[in-house]
Amino acid sequence: MGFYTRIARPLLFKLPPETAQRLAEDLLQRRWLWGWASSVFQANDPKLRTSLAGIPLRNPIGLAAGYDKECRALSGLARLGFGYLVGGTVFPVPRAGNARPRLLRLPEQDALINALGFPSSGSIAAANNLLRVNSGGAAILVSIAALEVEDFVTVHKQLEPLVAGVELNISSPNTAGLAAFQEPSNLRDVLQGVMAQRTKPVFVKLPFGHDDASRQRVLDLVDVCLEQGADGVTAGNTLPLEEPRTATGRGGLSGRPILEDMLKTLAAIRSHAGDTFAINACGGIFTGQDAIRALQAGATTVQLFTGLVYQGPGVVKGICRELAPAFAPP
Repeated sequence: MGFYTRIARPLLFKLPPETAQRLAEDLLQRRWLWGWASSVFQANDPKLRTSLAGIPLRNPIGLAAGYDKECRALSGLARLGFGYLVGGTVFPVPRAGNARPRLLRLPEQDALINALGFPSSGSIAAANNLLRVNSGGAAILVSIAALEVEDFVTVHKQLEPLVAGVELNISSPNTAGLAAFQEPSNLRDVLQGVMAQRTKPVFVKLPFGHDDASRQRVLDLVDVCLEQGADGVTAGNTLPLEEPRTATGRGGLSGRPILEDMLKTLAAIRSHAGDTFAINACGGIFTGQDAIRALQAGATTVQLFTGLVYQGPGVVKGICRELAPAFAPP
């Protein structure tokens, strides 16, 4: 990570965030880079092997949804050592997302503010990209979202055959209309449609819990997930906040500042849901010690996004090195 943090990251951070992201994605699509990346960044320690709702994983470190929205760079990302990758979030039809500016860096906090609003080329394009993925030993999942129950069900049916599991994203704070599915009755409708046709694990990406009231709302959604037979949840998404520098005046905070609240919500979900329900911890994971704390609080796996942006392509290997001596599969 030294080369990345001292040299590559300062150069990338001179570019606008979305330009830097596109450059990274373009590099990750270069097949000649895959073999080199595998030899440098893989961390195949047998002690880290585990499973997520029956999906075998070489380690419990996942890439969170949002990094590769179009599922174009998953083959390259798999060579960075992740146990699994969540492509997307994929929308049913192409959409531009919110107006720019919509992605900000907070380097002094190791954080990002995202107001993207799900830019997507649509589910047909994502399906074509998933068909071409060379997973390199990582499990491939996909995150989907929609503004209508029927569209959730349709996209799930379309993409499920191409992946090991599907994550239903009901929690982006940047997409008008999506919050309706944070009402338990509406989430129930989505899950009833999806679970009636599913053949592979289904997870729900929950909104962020930052205080007692919001954590209780999260637990209400967990109850619906348990009732409808979902295999697990991802806890959680970004922290909504006012942000005048974005075109929408709002955004979602990710990175180190949200770790402590994520851990509190994670522990509350584990206590509420019992020992067998899968929980993917997402929010502020940067180091092996962060991962250990999340697993001790009840996580089945951990997911990262902002940690990859700030720590670079060696982040998974570094986490695995710290994690291996302490890891015991759930």
